[in-house]
Amino acid sequence: MFDVETIRKDFPVLERQVHGRPVVYLNSAATAQKPRVVIDAISRFYETCNSNVHRGVDALSEEATEAFESARARIARFVGADPRGLVFTRNATEAFNIIAYSYARPFLGPGDILLSTQMEHHANIVPWQLVQPLAGFDLRFVPVTPDGLLDLEAFDEIVATGRVKLFTVTHMSNVVGTINPVAELAARVRAANPEAVVAVDGAQSVPHMPVDLLALDADFLCFSGHKMCGPAGIGALAGKPELLDRMPPFLGGGEMISNVTLEGTTFNEVPYKFEAGTPATAEAVGLGVAVDYLSALGMADVRAHEVELLGAALPALEAVDGVTVHGPHDPEDRGAAISFAVEGLHPHDIGTIMDREGVMVRAGHHCAKPLVRVLGAAATTRASFYLYSTAGEIGALVDAIEATKRFFDR
Repeated sequence: MFDVETIRKDFPVLERQVHGRPVVYLNSAATAQKPRVVIDAISRFYETCNSNVHRGVDALSEEATEAFESARARIARFVGADPRGLVFTRNATEAFNIIAYSYARPFLGPGDILLSTQMEHHANIVPWQLVQPLAGFDLRFVPVTPDGLLDLEAFDEIVATGRVKLFTVTHMSNVVGTINPVAELAARVRAANPEAVVAVDGAQSVPHMPVDLLALDADFLCFSGHKMCGPAGIGALAGKPELLDRMPPFLGGGEMISNVTLEGTTFNEVPYKFEAGTPATAEAVGLGVAVDYLSALGMADVRAHEVELLGAALPALEAVDGVTVHGPHDPEDRGAAISFAVEGLHPHDIGTIMDREGVMVRAGHHCAKPLVRVLGAAATTRASFYLYSTAGEIGALVDAIEATKRFFDR
């Protein structure tokens, strides 16, 4: 049974008060709170076996290496990936940069299309813009409709050229919550060009629903630990090992080498050739415990809980006079991030006053300026739920919006 009140007891920060009010944390799309087991696991690593991994024969180094590689295996299993294809990164942004510099730059060229969408986080836009002048490929973006959906007619028109060599798309929008049919889109791309590669931004989907690399028919999956109850500073690029084998390293230094002479270097096997330098070992261990925690809860149950919250939150927000909710209106079609506008009020003002009510939301462009422009805004207010969010917090959100409206009506 998914008991949210019991789950909340696992998260120390939720016991806090802010401005004399209990914390209502509705900003989990930005970063999730951490359960005590993750916090304790990181402390325990430093207290008992802190050492460099892969670089010693002493007991501490061997224990640290075992903890690190065990975490890799569990994280890979969590997303249906081969541990040999699970590259530790700082975050999803670094994962996309690896794809950009180690796949797009050397393998795409004039005549090829790299296809992305207007729905993307900047992490899935800027890296392609950086390497496009170096590689010479054609960079295209699938438009987004005003209701927050991909324009599939435009998508099919581009794909039909047979020139799409890399298609990269978000699984779940961090702004409008749209869940894209990744496997269906991937099938269309591969039907037109069987050699096409598909990269998926799983930063929002992996924490909130069951995700499987092979079920998505994806070659790459990028995600961040801090959005899924893990620590900051750790993420992953999950990829097919045979594809990673073909790619040159992204960064050079220690650990990623097989041999070094003054005449040249040979590189380590995957995933290690993409992990230059001392890794974020404690953070990887913490993320391993985070996926254990999520697995014990059951990702299908996490998703069901959030769909239930959305089923209450969407109509409650839409019933508030002057509020416009962006994105799909069916809870089954979206994730638990809800961007909204309040007529006559700036999102930053809304966020500031809501904070005084103890309600934490995000105000801004959410690192997705092209998408926010499609919505006809410079910024939005975003409330985002997670496994520890409650139905009562929906009421607190609505009350805080009403309080904000009263404040500016004075």
